[in-house]
Amino acid sequence: MARGKRRAGAALLALAVALLGGKARAQEPLRVTVNLATVAFSARDPGGTLVDNLRKEDVEVFEDARQQTISHFAKSTDVPLTLGLVVDASGSQDHFTKQHEHDLEVFLKDVLGPRDRVFLIGFGNHLRLVSDFTNSSAQVLSNMKIYKKKTAAFPEIAPEKQGRDLGTAFYDSIFYSITEKLAKENGRRALLLFSDGEDNSSSHDMMTAIETAQAANVVIYSIRYTERHDGKLTPRNQYGIRVMDRIAKETGGAHIDASTTDPRTYFRQIAEELRTSYELAYYSTNPLKPDSFHQIQILPKNSSITIRSKTGYYSR
Repeated sequence: MARGKRRAGAALLALAVALLGGKARAQEPLRVTVNLATVAFSARDPGGTLVDNLRKEDVEVFEDARQQTISHFAKSTDVPLTLGLVVDASGSQDHFTKQHEHDLEVFLKDVLGPRDRVFLIGFGNHLRLVSDFTNSSAQVLSNMKIYKKKTAAFPEIAPEKQGRDLGTAFYDSIFYSITEKLAKENGRRALLLFSDGEDNSSSHDMMTAIETAQAANVVIYSIRYTERHDGKLTPRNQYGIRVMDRIAKETGGAHIDASTTDPRTYFRQIAEELRTSYELAYYSTNPLKPDSFHQIQILPKNSSITIRSKTGYYSR
């Protein structure tokens, strides 16, 4: 009889352990690794007019040449913009100071809408926040005029680097504009760069600047002011042109030569493109490899339409 009781007790103990073990396992968090990629893009017809009637069924998305299933698709029309204006104040841009001011004034007065916000950063070998987020064109322009005379009066947005003795921290201006300002914001975000694309004192390189913009879904428009010498471009000028072009293309923006285009024309085009855009998202079916680049292609089923977006992203 005692032996039977011991057997029954052991059986009950085993059952309790099994039940408790099952409960413990049931309470363990379910961990699933997913890779949701989000891409903003614009579309134009053969005449250059923005296309505003695309549907999810009208495009296909590929990552590393493998077609993906679109899980989210949305059109943005007349959305508020969150913008960063980054102005090169280094020695190579001395000849363009007045043009910078004029073009900024055109942009702020003709493009900035009542719901938009903008900040302004000026850079040479120091990156300074000339005007924080505001909707006031007058405030930005007023601060810009003060910055030209009293540069050191404005706070730096980047850690002070030892040995940054030369005059142009171009790549750092992109990196810190995104990480310190735009990455914390929501909505349609973009950087407008006013520069010649030359750099000689950044702690970050071109690819880091591009990757940072791609990861944050920030579009970059490079507005280039290049000084010619005896009517010719120097090798340094040519390098800057390639840099400005590469950064714009890799992030889904555009490269504009300020000497050949009326600012009212290209600023209007930039604003229209940002306000009339699309966003899609998909869960990547490709293996997740840390620090690897994944190429993205968005292809319209109507081959006459041209789509512009970032070229990919780095998985972290």
